[in-house]
Amino acid sequence: MIEILTLARLRASGGAPALARPFRSDRHCLLTLTSGSMRHSVDFTEHDLAPGQWLWARPGQVQQWGGLDGAEGTVIRFATEFLDPDTAIGVCVDDPHAPAVRVPSSEDHALLRAATTQLQWEHSADKLPLDTRLQVLRHLLAVLVLRVVSLPAPQAGPDPSEVYLAFRDAVERDYANSRRLSDYAEALAYSPRTLSRATLAAAGIPAKEFIDRRVVLEAKRMLACSSIPAARIGERLGFSSATNFNKFFTQRTGTTPIAFRDSARSQGH
Repeated sequence: MIEILTLARLRASGGAPALARPFRSDRHCLLTLTSGSMRHSVDFTEHDLAPGQWLWARPGQVQQWGGLDGAEGTVIRFATEFLDPDTAIGVCVDDPHAPAVRVPSSEDHALLRAATTQLQWEHSADKLPLDTRLQVLRHLLAVLVLRVVSLPAPQAGPDPSEVYLAFRDAVERDYANSRRLSDYAEALAYSPRTLSRATLAAAGIPAKEFIDRRVVLEAKRMLACSSIPAARIGERLGFSSATNFNKFFTQRTGTTPIAFRDSARSQGH
């Protein structure tokens, strides 16, 4: 339910080629550095990490390690169910739109370092009964994640509107069923123009492009981390034919699904 390891141990656990390949986990990954620097990719966006910063990758997101040899730090992996329900709700634990990186002040850094050290110590100790030990770990993890989500995100913008949040959640739920803006407008009782205005203000792109990008992201995830044939991926994402899926993906990424998969899988070789 919870695993804590150092980057040194992670390096020792697998060869560099294996660690460099994209992977998709069903657990949360909290990562912080104590020294050095490295890159870590989340959903095909690279993040340059420095000591004290925190990266939180959520279940289902595609991750990729980079520059592991130049850094030391701590990795905490845990299942959503390991957190108590109140904390899970409070930190929006499975929010797919949460920022990946958080940057603490010097004061926050000291508090987070102390919380991490205590969690590591309790994780390595085994003198308590198992049920008691798990409770202790659950509470200490709650302290840590509550502090992490309170940190500012780089380039955080203004709070998004309710219209945008409703549209964003609807797309997350139904992107495989519909790519038509009019369907979302009808379901949410807003005009397409209202949705586009709200999405442009919050995300910087039109509403239709927002939908298409979400479909492309899921296609990339499946292409990079599964052996499902591209045509079958297209079916799962609501395309009527492999040709239509290929055309859609190529127009929006500049490469075919097969070429993207080959490129992603060549990482680390």
